[in-house]
Amino acid sequence: MQEELSTLIQAQYPLIYLVTPEEDRAEQSIERIAEMKAHQRRIYVWTVTHGIVEYGQPRNVTQHNTVSPEAAIEWVVRQREPGIYIFKDLHPFIDSPATTRWLRDAIASFKGMDKCIILMSPMQQVPTELEKEVAVLDYPLPNLSELNQVLSKQLEKTNNSRLSTEVREKLLKAALGLTRDEAEKVYRKTYVQAGRFTEAEVDVIHSEKKQLIRRSGILDYIEEDDTIDALGGLEELKRWLRQRSGAFSERAREYGLPQPQGVLVLGVPGCGKSFLAKTTSRLWGLPLLRLDMGRVYDGSMVGRSEANLRNALKTAESISPVILFIDELDKAFSGGTGSADSDGGTSGRIFGSFLTWMQEKTSPVFVMATANRVERLPGEFLRKGRFDEIFFVDLPNTEERRDIFNIHLGRRRSDISRFDLDQLAKVSEGFSGAEIEQAIIAAMYEAFAQDREFTQLDIIAAIKATLPLSSTMTEQVTALREWARQRARPASSSVAEYQRLEF
Repeated sequence: MQEELSTLIQAQYPLIYLVTPEEDRAEQSIERIAEMKAHQRRIYVWTVTHGIVEYGQPRNVTQHNTVSPEAAIEWVVRQREPGIYIFKDLHPFIDSPATTRWLRDAIASFKGMDKCIILMSPMQQVPTELEKEVAVLDYPLPNLSELNQVLSKQLEKTNNSRLSTEVREKLLKAALGLTRDEAEKVYRKTYVQAGRFTEAEVDVIHSEKKQLIRRSGILDYIEEDDTIDALGGLEELKRWLRQRSGAFSERAREYGLPQPQGVLVLGVPGCGKSFLAKTTSRLWGLPLLRLDMGRVYDGSMVGRSEANLRNALKTAESISPVILFIDELDKAFSGGTGSADSDGGTSGRIFGSFLTWMQEKTSPVFVMATANRVERLPGEFLRKGRFDEIFFVDLPNTEERRDIFNIHLGRRRSDISRFDLDQLAKVSEGFSGAEIEQAIIAAMYEAFAQDREFTQLDIIAAIKATLPLSSTMTEQVTALREWARQRARPASSSVAEYQRLEF
């Protein structure tokens, strides 16, 4: 990033927008650029609290009357010497007509001069008037080399410089996705708690990292104790996932395999789509981040929603390889292509940004998305190349329902020989996995209230008393099956084998 920023400054780009929450680290990069012989410029920093201050000088040494953005930009325009002018957190003022006009005047006056304004902010907000004039750069989070410097400094302070290469690598990778300040705090906390740095302390770093990710309010760090075998049926989809369990390894790269991009799992609600995503994380040995699209949308400020999405995707990329889970994609992007009237086009911009990211991403972020209503999904999502595969999860067949009963009863009782699983599978035709589980729970409540053990008859009675979703939403389920028959791959091995024979 420093090389790109240096190129823009040398090419006399008058206005650069640097998106980052790490002011000190970004300033140090700009200082290194300014000290190069090709640039040789003085640096000035503006804040709304102190006005313009020359970089490195005490904050009380301010230029007169430059606290307001308009006065500060006017002062910059009047300067004749080469300079780099950093404006911190100008985004709350940038939509002001006066501020926008002064920035455009500054851009015009900088032609042929070695002067550059850098807008530095944790969120991107560019007025329409400046879209053609500004170069936007995302300042990346620290890489392993930079984190190594942070860790080395902490080791020196604690006189704990002896650290094996393997342990050091694990401590560094555990901190990926954190800012430099966050990494410093995490390493300090780790040492305070344990008084040492060993492989055991990696869990402390992971725990703190999860809190920092959750603090964003958009990404959730998901952990699942169950394995993929705890899900009944879906053998074809399980086989596909098991085949790719080592897809992000160096061995796969040496073999010449590309990194998998993602999978879209369509199907009837309650058939295990979300649980499958969670257990895939454990199968592959990768962290799972859930992107909550409802939290992405923020109407409090123009551009905030887009910034939320960019920050979430940037965080996911920084800790890759990782699985990015988006549940009910159909609800998240159902209004993506026609939202201009309802929300000022925010949904459309979010949709476009996400599609572009999916198309262009090179980092090992595997997108695992689920959806229930295929007709609500924009056609762009279903185009070949967005996902490696689209799977359809239908209601479980008789054999799969038997496996589901076996799993759920086995979780609750050590001996389930008294249950006739074949009969239960037969009477529960049309039930989803979630509905089968709820029938068992209802039977247990009924028996518990009578202070006795629940029986086969209790479960059958609970099934008979339940109207499954397949009955209440017959048209929707039928339409989904018809669409998926020609366009999606069956998640069930029995259906997949039938289709192969059919064709």
